[in-house]
Amino acid sequence: MLPRTLIALTFAAVALAGCASRNDAPTDLGDDDAFCKQNGVAVGSSEYVACRRDRDVQRSNSITRANRAQRNLGEYMMQNPSRP
Repeated sequence: MLPRTLIALTFAAVALAGCASRNDAPTDLGDDDAFCKQNGVAVGSSEYVACRRDRDVQRSNSITRANRAQRNLGEYMMQNPSRP
């Protein structure tokens, strides 16, 4: 009985670990500070602030899209349980 419980707990831990990283910031946007400096914007200027704000908006939109896609997939799976 103990090995079955251990296997079940292992699978549950792996499944929950995947959910824990769902709301992480997307890595494709990279470092905001380096991106803005690379484009020749001086730190502290109004252009730098606007660049950082735009990057925050992009990141927020990316997270929102990912959450929406996950929610849509869950709804689809709940409404179509017999389809793979």
